[in-house]
Amino acid sequence: MVKGISKRVVIVRPEDDRFFEQAFFIVREGKEASGDALREACALAARYHARHPARPLPLRRYTAPQLVLSAMGGGSLVGLVWWLSYFIF
Repeated sequence: MVKGISKRVVIVRPEDDRFFEQAFFIVREGKEASGDALREACALAARYHARHPARPLPLRRYTAPQLVLSAMGGGSLVGLVWWLSYFIF
């Protein structure tokens, strides 16, 4: 959590945005947000990028029986709610 009124922030936008769009680095009070801070922030982001390579997300494929059973279950549930509402109200 960032507290206080004036904080110096270094924003790093990588060229390859597969992992993250932006990285925010909050610079300590008294330190200059100069080129040194920017170089250090870029180096930290590059180290993180090297340690955590991107893995593609697994695609969830549903089988035909799963799709049929879910459609039948949903239809049955709607029919049950309609039937109960017809006889109760």
